[in-house]
Formats: sequence, C-alpha cells, structure tokens
Amino acid sequence: MITLSTVRQEWFGNVRADLLAGLVVALALIPEAIAFSIIAGVDPQVGLYASFCIAVVIAFTGGRPGMISAATGAMALVMVTLVRDHGLQYLLAATLLTGLLQIGAGALKLSVLMRFVSRSVITGFVNALAILIFMAQLPELTNVPWTVYAMVAAGLGIIYGLPRITRAVPSPLVAILVLTMAAGLMQLDIRTVGDMGQLPDSLPVFLFPDVPLTLATLWIILPVSATLAVVGLLESLLTAQIVDDLTDTPSNKNRESVGQGVANIASGMIGGMAGCAMIGQSVINVKSGGRGRLSCLAAGVFLLLMVVFGSPLVSRIPMAALVAVMVMVSVGTFSWASLRNLRTYPRSSSVVMIATVVVTVLTHDLAKGVLTGVLLSALFFARKVGQVLHVDSTASADGRERDYVVTGQVFFASADAFIARFDFREAIDRVRIDVSGAHFWDLSAVGALDRVVLKFRREGTEVKLLGLDEASATLVHRLGVHDKPDAERLMGGH
Repeated sequence: MITLSTVRQEWFGNVRADLLAGLVVALALIPEAIAFSIIAGVDPQVGLYASFCIAVVIAFTGGRPGMISAATGAMALVMVTLVRDHGLQYLLAATLLTGLLQIGAGALKLSVLMRFVSRSVITGFVNALAILIFMAQLPELTNVPWTVYAMVAAGLGIIYGLPRITRAVPSPLVAILVLTMAAGLMQLDIRTVGDMGQLPDSLPVFLFPDVPLTLATLWIILPVSATLAVVGLLESLLTAQIVDDLTDTPSNKNRESVGQGVANIASGMIGGMAGCAMIGQSVINVKSGGRGRLSCLAAGVFLLLMVVFGSPLVSRIPMAALVAVMVMVSVGTFSWASLRNLRTYPRSSSVVMIATVVVTVLTHDLAKGVLTGVLLSALFFARKVGQVLHVDSTASADGRERDYVVTGQVFFASADAFIARFDFREAIDRVRIDVSGAHFWDLSAVGALDRVVLKFRREGTEVKLLGLDEASATLVHRLGVHDKPDAERLMGGH
C-alpha cells in the first residue's frame, strides 16, 4: 500500500545525501556504460542512453529505493551474438520483448521463487560479483605508467581516509574531483574517460526498432529476450536482497520485476540496450549515503547532463580515479566473513558458496553460477532430509506378528532407505505398518511402498497399512498398485 508518507520518505527523506550519492554513481556509470556497449558490439551511446533511461524510469517504477539499475556487463554478454548476426535494430526489438517478459514475470509473482535461493548462494553471488568487479579493473592496471598506480593509491587513500575526518561529502566524489584536478595540473599522460569512446552530443529521441513485424523476427529475438529477462530479474532480485540487508529495509520484489520491465521497454524506445540492477553501483550509492528513489533519479539525470553538456570535463576524468572507486566497491562487496566461516559452517553450505563463486567467475555468467548453487543446495537438502527417516519395529510375544512404525519423509532421496528398513525373509504371519508419522511425497515414495507390501505378500505375510494422512492416501490411491487386483502384473512380477 503506497501512502503519502511513504512517498515523502522514499523521495524527500534524504535529499542532500541522495543527490550527492547520485552524482558519484553517475560518474562511475559513464566508463562502465561505455565498456558494456563495447562488449555488446554497439556504439557507446547505446549503453549511455540505456543507463540514463533505466535509472530514471526505475526510480519511479522499481520496488527497491536506493538500488541503481542501468546497462550491465551480465546483460551485454547475452547480446553479443544477436548484435553480430542481426545488428542493432534487432537488439532494440529484443530489449522491448525482454521488458514485456519481465512485466509478465512480475504480474505472475514469480519473484516468490527467490525463496529457493539459499543464503549460501546469495553469499557466493556477492563474492563472485566482487571478484568480477575487481577483475574488470585489471586492464586499467596492466602495462601502464607508475603514475597510474600512484593515482589509484591516492584515490584509495582519500576514499578510506576522508570519512575519518568528515562524512559531509561522499569520499568517492572527493577522490574523483581531486584526482581529476591533479592529473590536469600535472599534465599526466594517463588514460581518461574520453579515451573509452566518443560521448554522445545530443539528447536521445524516441524511436521504434526498424525490424519486420513477423514470426521470423520473433523467433530470432525470443531466445535472447528470454535469457535477458531471466538474467536481469535474477541479478536485480538478488541485488535487491543485498541492499535490503545493507539498509535494513524491505523491498517489493514483484514491483521490482514489473519496474525492470517498464524500464527496459523505455530504454528500447530511445535506442538503448536492456539492463538491470547493478550491485557495484548500488553499493556505491548506499556507501555514499544514498537511500531513496531520488538517488537513482539523480544518477540518471546527472549522467545524461554530464555526457551531453559536460563531455569536455567528463572526458578528462582519469580512469585511475574510477578504478579506485570500483576497487573500494569490490572490497566492500566481498563477504570476508564467509572465508572465516568456512571452518565453522556446514560443509555443504561452504561447497554451495564456493561452487557459485567458481562457476560465476569462470563463465562470467551470473545465471549459471546461481543455477549451480541452487541445484547443489537442492541436492544437499534432499540428501539431508532423506536421512531423517526412522523405521522402528517390535515383534509380538509369539513371534508371529511384527509392527513397523515409520517416521519421516519418504520421497525420491529416501525411497531406497525406506525399503531397506524391512526384513522380508522373516517367517511371520502378519505385518502392520504404521505410517501416521510419515508422509509420502512422490511417485518414488509410492513405488517404494508398493514394493514393501508386495514383497511381504510374496513371502506369505499378511500386510496391514495404518495411518496414511489424507494427502499421502490420495497419492497412494492414485499412483499405487499394491491395492489393485493385478498388483503383481502391474509391478512387472518383481
């Protein structure tokens, strides 16, 4: 429920800090947007227009105040083949379809699937992003003059040292301004933002992708759009969870899904590429004091104003200054506690976290890394739950009857263990199996129950099943065969 007080708090509860944080974010967005455009194989203005548009639109439509969305590397990697084979116009069409798919996901409330992403996967996702952010800075630190290293060191000194003196101004912004002036005064021959690519000199205009509106076009862009939609939502929802933790405030994940879709449609309509939430920029925003929607709006507006009207000044910003900011982001993003916890946390949790990091870093694909972590978490969980199965038995005084009491969950991971707990060679007349403390979940569980009952019957033992709960009874009656007249034939005679 959106109220006037909520709107006031989200937009005007932190005006000064939000504006300053937005300025810092805008400065850091410029080289990244250019770099991501180059990765995707398009002109730098495509990424810059996209970052401006997505940041502005998501400020109004998103579900996580203070989170920054723009063009991202993860999304750019998905676009490479489409741009190479079909060109920019098909990328713009794919961007529009991506937005529609994300709106559909939000309307269907698919963000509920995030509950299946464990804390270990989120930690691995965060650590992998921190490593990738740092690795992305290495080209700026390789085969360069010593002055670059000195500038980066000075920038880090300002970023970490200034807050000990004052927090009135974000230290990353001070570092960028000081290093830019120092590079200009000393006329240092080092790489600048202007060396990354030509900055646009005009405002974006609305346009519709120039592609044939046919089924053939749809089949070309649909696979790319579906991948972009999944990667974008995955990165956005995980980043929202991280910002939730950093700010100790909640977010609306379904609204965020719809908001991302609306922002991508708007981006495609002005010649921009698809984007999503950026954990690095979001951390910069939060660390610089940004908390409200105004910070994201300010980042987008400042970005456009700087690249269109202030390009002569922006182009002089040394890349070393932005490298220092991004190193700060990578250090602040990495969960150092996760390394200390490797000894104390369950081994399965550590394996999930490390696997998520390794796959993400090796493939540079966040979706593959998170999917690996989720699958491993599911396997470990199934194995753990499958071991929590107890079958106790007691024999009658004359040894002719035996009561089995089953407690726990019977499903594909515990079905074999369930069968193994029964002694079918024991010469007895009657067996009672009490399953009131158990639950049968799937076809494997029902099949295991069928086997137990039929094996006893083949040995001439009468079997009585007791205590099936309603859900289990419905499943057993629908899928089971032991209570059918031709049970032996249905089971294949085994």
